[in-house]
Amino acid sequence: MISPDQLPRVLHQAADRPLTLAQHEEAFGPMPPSAPSLEQLEASGLTGRGGAGFPTWRKAKLIRELRGHNKFVIVNAMEGEPAAHKDRTLISANPHLVLDGAEHLAGIVGAKHIAVCVSRDNPVMVNHLQRAIHERDRRSMRGATFELHTPPWRYVAGEESALVHWLDDNESLPQYRPRRPHILRIGHAPVLLDNAETCAHVGLIGRYGGDWFRRLGTPSSPGSTLVSVTGAVARPTVLEVALGTPLHSILERAGADLDPQALLMGGYGGAWLDARHLDAPYTNDALGPLESTVGAGVIIVLPRSGCGIVETQRIARWMANESARQCGPCAFGLPAIAEDLAHLAFDARDAAAAYERLLDRCGAIEGRGACRHPDGVVRLVRSALRVFAAHVEDHVRGQSCVASRSTHHYTSVPTLEREEELIWE
Repeated sequence: MISPDQLPRVLHQAADRPLTLAQHEEAFGPMPPSAPSLEQLEASGLTGRGGAGFPTWRKAKLIRELRGHNKFVIVNAMEGEPAAHKDRTLISANPHLVLDGAEHLAGIVGAKHIAVCVSRDNPVMVNHLQRAIHERDRRSMRGATFELHTPPWRYVAGEESALVHWLDDNESLPQYRPRRPHILRIGHAPVLLDNAETCAHVGLIGRYGGDWFRRLGTPSSPGSTLVSVTGAVARPTVLEVALGTPLHSILERAGADLDPQALLMGGYGGAWLDARHLDAPYTNDALGPLESTVGAGVIIVLPRSGCGIVETQRIARWMANESARQCGPCAFGLPAIAEDLAHLAFDARDAAAAYERLLDRCGAIEGRGACRHPDGVVRLVRSALRVFAAHVEDHVRGQSCVASRSTHHYTSVPTLEREEELIWE
């Protein structure tokens, strides 16, 4: 049994391969005979670990109050963020804890169907989940039935409305949602969607209760969370930390550069944070006033030898290529932002004009997409212009930094073999 006050919690495992169902129940105890109550989920204070940080109990309450029995719970294990590895690490350690949480959520909202979604381009995760679901099917754990779905891997394919649309219509296209929260549906059936880590925490709350969950973290940000640490580190790693842990402690545990220039918090749609704030607790409450975020649970460490403008340009270019190409802000705005960043970083003759264009484009793009993809890029770019203001001034004056001419980079951006109109499945 895991200890209430110690880590790891969700990453607890007893072997160097995914736990079988029997090993899982030996480590965590047997599956409770009934799902936790909605009140217990509310008492835990759990918020979604996929990036938005919305209270999990509120989403469940919204779906629970809808009439009808044809409801879905969707587990989002797509992990389209190249710098993120937490879903892969979690499912490679213990897929049954994720499935426990999905069953608990199904019991709370009255869903009969659980769809587990993982990219077809990650055959190892597909195999782990296939085996785990097969084990549970043989045991007939509870009333809800599991189905494994394997959409294509794209960054926006893991956006919740795009994922539901793929399940409903086989197209990975984000849907316009003028108001939040918005009830997503497969056909006429309402959907409760949570990411894999959130489900794993629900699995623990179902066993040990909301008060147990709160024995780590802070009063306003309870529990533990997974964080992927990449960049200037000995090796990319995934840690489980109590929310509220100082950033410098996370870097130390990860074997990262302890005197960095900046941290990219929350992943590619997150924001840069000046390294002067390494004492800040790892919570949205603490990072928000610093114009940063926990986001998708990613920290990219930029050393002092790196160029934040160049790293931001690489991410923006990749994000532009990952667009669904259905909205003007993505189809035209993001490539233009990436081009302006390239001029700022590498073209001294156009750097000043590029900087002014960036300010204008960010204002024109923000809030205009069907999903939050363009808003994430705008947030990233604005944070770079703020945190790396001294570098920006150097580039505008034509004094490009040495790092901008380096071939060594710290953001985990895949190489673009081509940039063309994409065909979506």
